[in-house]
Amino acid sequence: MTLVERLGLAVLHRLDPEVAHGLSLKALQLGLVPLPGVVTSPRLASRVAGLALPNPVGLAAGYDKNAVALAALAKSGFGFVEVGAATPLPQPGNPRPRLFRLTAERAVINRFGFNNDGAEAIGARLAARAPGPVPVGLNLGANKSSTDRAADYARVLAICGPHVDFATVNVSSPNTERLRDLQGAAALRALLAGVMEVRAGLPRPIPVFVKIAPDLAAEDLAAIAEVALGANLSGIIATNTTVGREGLESARRGEAGGLSGAPLFEKSTRVLARLSQLTGGRLPLIGVGGVSSAEQAFQKIRAGASAVQLYTALVYQGLSLAAEIARDLDRILARSGFATVSEAVGTGRHDWL
Repeated sequence: MTLVERLGLAVLHRLDPEVAHGLSLKALQLGLVPLPGVVTSPRLASRVAGLALPNPVGLAAGYDKNAVALAALAKSGFGFVEVGAATPLPQPGNPRPRLFRLTAERAVINRFGFNNDGAEAIGARLAARAPGPVPVGLNLGANKSSTDRAADYARVLAICGPHVDFATVNVSSPNTERLRDLQGAAALRALLAGVMEVRAGLPRPIPVFVKIAPDLAAEDLAAIAEVALGANLSGIIATNTTVGREGLESARRGEAGGLSGAPLFEKSTRVLARLSQLTGGRLPLIGVGGVSSAEQAFQKIRAGASAVQLYTALVYQGLSLAAEIARDLDRILARSGFATVSEAVGTGRHDWL
């Protein structure tokens, strides 16, 4: 982290978290943030579900909800970028305050509730982006007021699918009432059938992932793995935020919403390893939850992830963290005797089971 970045974070942390979030996006849009460009090497370059990634370190959905800073994020050192979540209709989300820093734990609790500008506006921004080597994907969501949430996912994909490199079905956010019910086998199977039907009709069929919660029982996780394999999904993203609060001491620990950041690392990595075992390498997995260093990214990869994503760590360590992790990961892979990322995938899975 540079001195300028350290000072900038100190200023932002004096502000309301959601205001600071908005200002960081505005700074990116205005070109006020130094950017490293694309970070890659023969060892880091990866192919995941057909996507050519310069490196396996991605930006998780939730930071750029409305796809307003795509050009800058593509030059920020990430190997792929996920924006959203987008819903068919614009919606304001839950009442403020809805974002809370737990600084001592290097964590965040949010209860945004899919606040976004809607699929039409987001789709237009995605359509206007310049092509480049960093894949850009969209997190698909459902409107809170919808009477057919499963259909909402297909509708967003129909609008935005032609303009993205991949899409993620988000049925695991804890901040829209009863949304996680869609992770049940029958509901998820029906939802994915509609999404995959739309995907088949896109000008360019794209990879479709499903993002799951870290709080699933073992039998539910097994059912999701079976459904994902049966639906010909491109992969699974593990995991979203947790509703658990184990071990937290912050005064904010009782806030409703999803917890992300450092406390999620072990829980999400155990789910990832279990999924790796359940799918037996038949589906690429993307590991998310608590990644804040190259060593943790490496642990996710060894647990079964073909790539990783991060977001909350940027709140505490700045945007330069993405390039730093990618470069350090290159050195760790080399030191460990791996010529490519794929060689390391799953080699430490049993450590987490």
